[in-house]
Amino acid sequence: MTTVSAERLAVIFVEAADTLVDEFDLLDFLQMLTERASTLVNAGAVGLMLADQHGRLQFMAGSSESVRLVELFQLQNQEGPCLDAFRTGRPVINVDLAGAAHRWPRFVPRAAEAGFLSVHAFPLRLREHVIGALNVFGTAESGELAAADAPVVQALADVATIGLLQERTIRRAEELTEQLQSALNSRIVIEQAKGAIAQARSVGVDDAFTIIRTYARNHNRRLIDLAHEIVEDPTSLPELYRS
Repeated sequence: MTTVSAERLAVIFVEAADTLVDEFDLLDFLQMLTERASTLVNAGAVGLMLADQHGRLQFMAGSSESVRLVELFQLQNQEGPCLDAFRTGRPVINVDLAGAAHRWPRFVPRAAEAGFLSVHAFPLRLREHVIGALNVFGTAESGELAAADAPVVQALADVATIGLLQERTIRRAEELTEQLQSALNSRIVIEQAKGAIAQARSVGVDDAFTIIRTYARNHNRRLIDLAHEIVEDPTSLPELYRS
């Protein structure tokens, strides 16, 4: 992974700032963050998890379908770098998966099977409050983050935390928990919509999500509202089902 250019970093932070406006779309923001983090450090894939109201991590966004499956495996087995970063509030950096089987005996073979060779995890934190984690996977043999890159990725994770908390600082903590739980529930509907479009158009789930997201943006629709319509009344959106 190469050192981040100042120009690319500036573009990403400006885009993140532009997202933190009225009608804040949490799911779209988190998806944008994983995609930009992936391109920022030339990672193989990036995944993001958030804690639900019980403090359990749930998958929320990923730059590819392969990382979603690995992250879900990590959660099912309660083992892996994202969980470590979440539990400790400290980043996990430059772990060569070939030598990490003793650390995560179930996670490492599954990540290797998906083509990942290295991994880094960064907590989503505000002071001592950790609400999730960002996982960065490398596929190149030289997958180390440069010394200057790790703080940059942590800064992106901190931006995500600010995005989640910025409009809720004046509300009670219970309201934040309810909002996060609502987003987690919304993710289930979006996965169903992705599957429906993927099957109808004979494309992969990553391409299906791109189709849905592009349509939502072009028609000024919220992702979750569009996903509900796809799942509940597919005949109302024939253009989404045509190649």
